[in-house]
Amino acid sequence: MKTVCLVCPHKCKLHEGQVGFCNARICKDGKVISENYGRITAMALDPIEKKPLNHYYPGSKILSVGSYGCNLKCSFCQNHDISMTGVREIDYQEVSAKDLVEEAYELKGRGNIGLAYTYNEPLIGYEFVRDCGLLARERGLKNVVVTNGYICEEPLNELLLIVDAFNIDLKSFSNDFYKNIKGDLDTVKRTITMVGSHCHVEVTTLIIPGENDSDEEMEELSGWLSGISPDIPLHISRFFPRWKKQDREATAVKTVYRLADIARKNLKYVYEGNC
Repeated sequence: MKTVCLVCPHKCKLHEGQVGFCNARICKDGKVISENYGRITAMALDPIEKKPLNHYYPGSKILSVGSYGCNLKCSFCQNHDISMTGVREIDYQEVSAKDLVEEAYELKGRGNIGLAYTYNEPLIGYEFVRDCGLLARERGLKNVVVTNGYICEEPLNELLLIVDAFNIDLKSFSNDFYKNIKGDLDTVKRTITMVGSHCHVEVTTLIIPGENDSDEEMEELSGWLSGISPDIPLHISRFFPRWKKQDREATAVKTVYRLADIARKNLKYVYEGNC
């Protein structure tokens, strides 16, 4: 007997004890649950601009936390050491939602405005985001999610009642690109559209030489975003060789600036990243 996970479009069918594609959800007692719940692999008090969020409480800081696992398989992943691994290959500390929120609250004196769920893909463990988020709101703290946007509508709708701001990766505007990383473009577009109608959203595109760096693709991507709202900030970031993409040179700085100029034809706020 298999149980279907309904958090993301992979909809993994899992036997008892089996872990899903993301390495973070497991079938236990006939239910698929978050195995990485409360298991923190990274934590830092970051500037909000590092998320990146340039139009949400600029100048503030936010306590950023991550776990392990991801439901996409990007060969260029910048955080592959935690996102492309499972519980047996990584060190973590167990933290309750209550304790994490209290730690965030105690950091208000250092400029902290809340919690950012980031570093790996946080929405594969959306239950922890939900539980922390509800407690954080009770303490007057903000909730920020940095995500690849590859999530089903039902869990996303639940989080839209709790999360104050998102940064969503729009990795490419090509279906073939998304197939190569085991995702699909339409799901991410739907996520951006849903989030954009509920709360603050900014979008990030990492520019990889020879893969998503054409003028035509940036024109299409930025034009689509402007159809939701020309006020959505777009972060166009420079790629550096990582994980399985170490055979590529870093993106030329001039390429990032050229694509940013194209995006500005459609969007009011475009930022060059990692330059």
